[in-house]
Amino acid sequence: MIHFSIVMPLYNKAPYVRKSVESVVGQTYDDWELIVVDNGSTDGSGEVVVSCHDPRIRMLHLKVNIGPGAARNHGVAESTADHICFLDADDWWEPTFLEEMAGLMERHPGAGIYGTGYYIVKNGRQRIAPIGVDEGFAEGEINYCQVYAQTLCMPLTSISVCMPRRVFDEAGGFPTDVRLGEDFLLWLRITLTHKAVLLNRPLANYNQDVAVAFRGTHHLHPPEQNMLWKLGGYEPLEKTNPDYKQLIDNLRTYGLQSYLLNSKYRDAARQELSKVDWRNQDVKWEKLYNLPVGVLKIRFKVRKLGSLMKRILTGII
Repeated sequence: MIHFSIVMPLYNKAPYVRKSVESVVGQTYDDWELIVVDNGSTDGSGEVVVSCHDPRIRMLHLKVNIGPGAARNHGVAESTADHICFLDADDWWEPTFLEEMAGLMERHPGAGIYGTGYYIVKNGRQRIAPIGVDEGFAEGEINYCQVYAQTLCMPLTSISVCMPRRVFDEAGGFPTDVRLGEDFLLWLRITLTHKAVLLNRPLANYNQDVAVAFRGTHHLHPPEQNMLWKLGGYEPLEKTNPDYKQLIDNLRTYGLQSYLLNSKYRDAARQELSKVDWRNQDVKWEKLYNLPVGVLKIRFKVRKLGSLMKRILTGII
């Protein structure tokens, strides 16, 4: 029987963490431990967890916030199981997540990372995340870069994966100097050297109804903290691995607009965009990036205002 260690980083998520913890306690599979790393919370989040009485829950208290990657690494270091899962403190699992993950691992031994489908929860409604697998795909090995590049909807997320502890350790854990995409960088290291297996069934819930005050990714991170500027060691793959090249270029074109509009980061964004092979990109992106910066700023402000109005009207702010 597989014993799971579940690591949950926690920072100021008092309104949400009980639901996350209770989704673990309510699993149909009961051979697990939950390690909650209180990452310097100041809003009583830790007390909420303590009130969820279950001997399988352990709390680790950090005096200062060390970032999500370092907090997860700390939790793994204190864990006891040979298989590691992660769950964020504002997301939750379906009741059969661990049971179905154990079955997936038994049916497909030897992979470096396992994942399931998941729901995107917005305005109180669940929508199945449009992971870029073929229609009718049920489970099995995936080409991580190829699948991710299809829709830029993450096929592996920090709330829907499990991996052998030895693979986590061999990969060096989560990078600790990144605040955007630290999970992506770890999945990339693993999937470039190990098999990735996916169960295409939504068993986790990615909560996008979190109020702005509780979000950790609503601001522009400096380039040195963004995954796109942490890929220097993989530059040779851009010439030899077309799936990797396509994914990274897609992420660049999608993710660098806000950096281009910021005068402080504009040169760094242009340097990254110069690496894109525009022949393999939708023509709209090349046209967009050829617009004057002033026009881009107006376009960006209009879209941002539209998004703000939508959140106000739906009460998600």
